[in-house]
Amino acid sequence: MPSTLSPEALSPIGAFARAHDPDRFLCALFAPAERREALFTLIAFNHELARAREAARTPMIALIRLQWWRDAVEEAATGKPPRRHEIAGPLHDAITAGLLDPDSLQAMADAREAEAEEEGIPTDGAFGAYLRASAGGFAVAAGRLLGAEGPALAALQEAGATYGLAGVLRSTAALAAQNRCLLPAESLAAAGLTAEAVIADPGSAVPVVATLAGRGLDQVRALHPRLPRTAIAAALPLVLARRDLRRLARGEAVPPTRGLADRLAVTLAGLTRRV
Repeated sequence: MPSTLSPEALSPIGAFARAHDPDRFLCALFAPAERREALFTLIAFNHELARAREAARTPMIALIRLQWWRDAVEEAATGKPPRRHEIAGPLHDAITAGLLDPDSLQAMADAREAEAEEEGIPTDGAFGAYLRASAGGFAVAAGRLLGAEGPALAALQEAGATYGLAGVLRSTAALAAQNRCLLPAESLAAAGLTAEAVIADPGSAVPVVATLAGRGLDQVRALHPRLPRTAIAAALPLVLARRDLRRLARGEAVPPTRGLADRLAVTLAGLTRRV
């Protein structure tokens, strides 16, 4: 069982991960203690990539932000000094220590370019590829950090993509408030909708969200990742994805804050090493 971590006991990177990605932070507590700081760093890096478009006034600025992070990763991999940034410093340390794989980190940054496309994500296939590369790429990087390899990494990528799907679906209204829509145009068109219509009225997308959530649940049922005991933390977001997709498939909203039942579900899965 992971040790209880009070805010005072957390490192700055751990506190950052807890504040900005509480789901993955909770899952990270089930990682071996000697890998936990690097996993917190990966969570923080992923958050910075995710907010590249959110924090940018234009898609071009988002692409520049993503390139800044690619350069930071490359500089660490080639032995250059770390950049002066609260996340870039720990990221540099984790890369130079051989804990985080630079290629995996670069792939995560590449995946986020889809969020900067002004025309959005065109097809269901492109949407799936985006999820496997972004949230799925995070799960692969976390798995490598925790000792997973081969088929286990492929299973983790699918599990991570499923968590990413649930994240996009439950954030439809929040994204609309930022004048954004990540739902695939193909699924929207099948329901007589456009991205602009969803941004104007997020409630109109409930049937599309329910359909995509149902497909996600079908994929979850086929997932049975076999992982080394040390790598369970990389798969635990799947527990939350499953719970979220069930709600969304019923047309229900996911509460903005995790309740006790969600946290207990993750804890039980982490303790039993079964997702």
